[in-house]
Amino acid sequence: MYLSIKETAEYLSVSESFIESLIQQNKIRAVFDGEKYVIYKEQFNTHLEQMEKYKKLIEEESEPIPEDWDVKDED
Repeated sequence: MYLSIKETAEYLSVSESFIESLIQQNKIRAVFDGEKYVIYKEQFNTHLEQMEKYKKLIEEESEPIPEDWDVKDED
């Protein structure tokens, strides 16, 4: 499925100008169809999956914050 710049920006929760700059820098692949750029949506799936895995890993490894902020150091 192909998305417009506006749809891609909404999908990734970023601004349209940021998507345009990524296209100009060749950081994302886009095709110019004669009047506008279209972007293949599936190219972001791997990136989004990796970000979700990374978030879960951070959550699993992070130490919970103690309920009492007046915890004294044991040293």
